[in-house]
Amino acid sequence: MAWNVFVLGFDELGERLLPALQHAEEYAFHPLLPLEEAVHAEQYDVDKLLDDAVAELEVFPARVDAVVGYWDFPTSALMPLIRQRFGLRGPSLEAVLKCEHKYWSRLEQARSVSGCVPPFQVLDPFGDDPVSQVQLGYPFWIKPVKGHSSQLGFRVDDPETLTAVLPRIREGIGRLAEPFTQIASLARLPEEIRLVTGHHCILEGLISAGRQCTLEGYVLRGEVHVYGVIDTVRDQRHRSVLSRYVYPSSLPDAVQHRMISCARRFIEHIGYDDAPFNIEFYYDGRSDRIWLLEVNARLSRSHSAIFLLVDGAPHLQVMVDVALGLKPRMPHRRGRYAVAAKHMMRVFADGIVRSVPSPEDIARVERRFPGTVVEINVRPGMQLSELLHQDEYSYELGVVFTGAGDEAQLGERLRICESLLPFEIDPVGQRASA
Repeated sequence: MAWNVFVLGFDELGERLLPALQHAEEYAFHPLLPLEEAVHAEQYDVDKLLDDAVAELEVFPARVDAVVGYWDFPTSALMPLIRQRFGLRGPSLEAVLKCEHKYWSRLEQARSVSGCVPPFQVLDPFGDDPVSQVQLGYPFWIKPVKGHSSQLGFRVDDPETLTAVLPRIREGIGRLAEPFTQIASLARLPEEIRLVTGHHCILEGLISAGRQCTLEGYVLRGEVHVYGVIDTVRDQRHRSVLSRYVYPSSLPDAVQHRMISCARRFIEHIGYDDAPFNIEFYYDGRSDRIWLLEVNARLSRSHSAIFLLVDGAPHLQVMVDVALGLKPRMPHRRGRYAVAAKHMMRVFADGIVRSVPSPEDIARVERRFPGTVVEINVRPGMQLSELLHQDEYSYELGVVFTGAGDEAQLGERLRICESLLPFEIDPVGQRASA
């Protein structure tokens, strides 16, 4: 009999990749909550999402074995609440928030891995004269205590820049702040965190001078494992903008081991258990220091297809097996390629989309390089500023997942793919300068 696994925010990529799991015949996957409400909504109604999810599971005619998800907030924070209702395996809400609440996470990092943590402070963007409350030296990054995809994240070089970006933060922060504060109110919070709501920001010293990577790992019955390290390549002009992910990492093994040790200490410290996680780091080769950027209480959806290309299965394998209490049956280096990437096709100015790659264009690319997956994020007639989950400096038109025999060949394949996937955009304005 197959395990019944409910996927919160089931999408086309999940439909395409989950059948590629090892022992796929042992799982029966079911969507949980409409994608447009759980992930792509303009506003999140937490009470409705939770009630609807519970209602769907209660009327399911067979056993519910696991609830999983690979999206950021609110998926990441809804999962522990849903699992608790049905006695399913997974971390506590408090452990999840110690990853997802950026200020609380920094406090716990400072207590467990202080040598990897930059200077930081909390700031109320709605307070009286917030510029005067800054204690960090300039420059620094400002971002909401709950955000993703670099939304409302700005590099601040001086008080004038901070004054300029605060109105944009105040205008946009509520979309995630309100549901995040609502979910956080259901947790047992220490006093120092109870007063820091989703409407607050965190300021952090700059740590982005070196190379960035992400550790993908999981915890099962208290044992922490890291199974993959992925390099993050950023745009050369706008350092907060992601260009591509490349797997496996080319960082020296010794550096990766130091990061793994840091990750293990933090995850054990917060009591996170029975779920995947990923942790982003920077390595500054000049000072030989590693810096912890952020922690996510989920695996990265963006890495799923590149694990398939290199290792022979998407790392959704880990997400599903751990939720069922199984040691992950994740293969290693059994994929078609030695190296793979997720490449983001971006523009840096707002505009109206005139045309996008046709289904024939996409099929041609996917046939030319077997295993390649293309996703298009825009449609003709839309304005790019309508896109959700974008950073403050660019718009992601689409992504290409592909693999190659080495990094040089990979770069050439990505250039070919992008040339074969034409977009026409009529510009209407400019993004802010980094």
